[in-house]
Amino acid sequence: MRNRYCKIVATVGPASSSPSMLRLLHQAGVDVFRLNFSHGDHAKTAGVMRAIREAEAESGAPIAVFADLQGPKIRTGVLKGGGVDLKFGAKYRLMLLKETDEEDVIPIPHPEVLDVLGPGDILKLDDGKLQLTVKSREGEAVIAQADAPGRLTNRKGVNLPGRALPISALTDKDRADLAHALDMAVDYVALSFVQRPDDIAEARDLIGDRAGIIAKIEKPTAVEHLDEILALSDAIMVARGDLGVELPPEQVPGIQRRIVRACRAAGKPVIVATHMLESMVESISPTRAEASDVSTAVYQGADAVMLSAETAVGRHPPTAVAIMDRIIVATEADEESAGFKIALDPDAEYTTADAITLSARRIAEVLECRFAVAYTKTGSTAKRLSRDRPRCTVIAATPNADVGRRLALHWGLAPVITEDISDFNEMLEKADRLARENGARDGERIVILAGYPFGRPGKTNTLKISRVGAHGE
Repeated sequence: MRNRYCKIVATVGPASSSPSMLRLLHQAGVDVFRLNFSHGDHAKTAGVMRAIREAEAESGAPIAVFADLQGPKIRTGVLKGGGVDLKFGAKYRLMLLKETDEEDVIPIPHPEVLDVLGPGDILKLDDGKLQLTVKSREGEAVIAQADAPGRLTNRKGVNLPGRALPISALTDKDRADLAHALDMAVDYVALSFVQRPDDIAEARDLIGDRAGIIAKIEKPTAVEHLDEILALSDAIMVARGDLGVELPPEQVPGIQRRIVRACRAAGKPVIVATHMLESMVESISPTRAEASDVSTAVYQGADAVMLSAETAVGRHPPTAVAIMDRIIVATEADEESAGFKIALDPDAEYTTADAITLSARRIAEVLECRFAVAYTKTGSTAKRLSRDRPRCTVIAATPNADVGRRLALHWGLAPVITEDISDFNEMLEKADRLARENGARDGERIVILAGYPFGRPGKTNTLKISRVGAHGE
């Protein structure tokens, strides 16, 4: 069992796709694996999925897996000679072409992009390394001026800050990848380049309840519709890579904090991602700024922090995981961390179950409990307790393996797959055993939460304080 609350997500890639490396990464601290469908093929991802489930069976701890769909990636076409040297102040024609042999033409094979462009609009190319400003239209061409010199090569990404595009978040490729991911029984599906709530609704129609939906917030329009997108999603990712291209970099930290707060109030998990320990793609240790970045996300109350290239193509995947684990543990040792603060929505209507979990949080704090045991059939009891941030590990006991795996993403939860309980004595005895198996000593108090009648989905309405080695008090 982990000695921390915030979870670690690791991206699988060439450096980490072997069964032995996946086992090692899980042992080092990975709770959730990300399959990046922008790269690789279905046969490879199926093999990775089998290896992850084998590692899960060996460890006995549920592991969450999510498929990260590529989304509508907008790229330039093929340029004359494979690239063009943009000159500061020079004007170029953006045209609806797949390729060109003219030096002053930049092919954009996306009519929806050219249709919405108007004077003053900005295009950022190649992850923001280059920038053009639209000046006018001349026939079928959009005239844009280079704002900085630099070389533009074939098929580089195009971002339009501040512009919503009339396109779906799901391309034909995404739909094929989604069908494959659902056949593999992934636990979550991450949607890229979400712009509006309708994007989530469209995906939900295809996914149903077969997987949770993670909405990646990486466009200004998604930030504008954050509350509506959050209401329709199961989790949120602060995808700071493209968000930092679409928005001025000084705005990203504040937006990250706003998103984390919104997710905390809604009781839904939030992942902070991109460039967290980027230097560890090559280096054996992170920079001090990177360590501070991870710590900041933990202080803010993120449910999970994510490694991307560090584990996908980096030279030291297990070391990156181990160092991230150490940073989280050190940050959570600070009692002032906002990760432990309750973040309730003042406009929400609370239930008996909410009162029970809030009481359990306070009891665990006053009695200095090491563990709370939450019996949960659908995951709702454990999720509520995670939202309330008790300063103790929550053993989420569920008979449903799919539920247990999804709970692996939530802050502070240690899911355990076990048969359901049928009476109070069994509730106490099983909680006692689960606590002992995870290091509790005789005489230590534990908090137990359940729904009565037992054995069926229902509201959390039972709270019990027990001592390990006894039948309760």
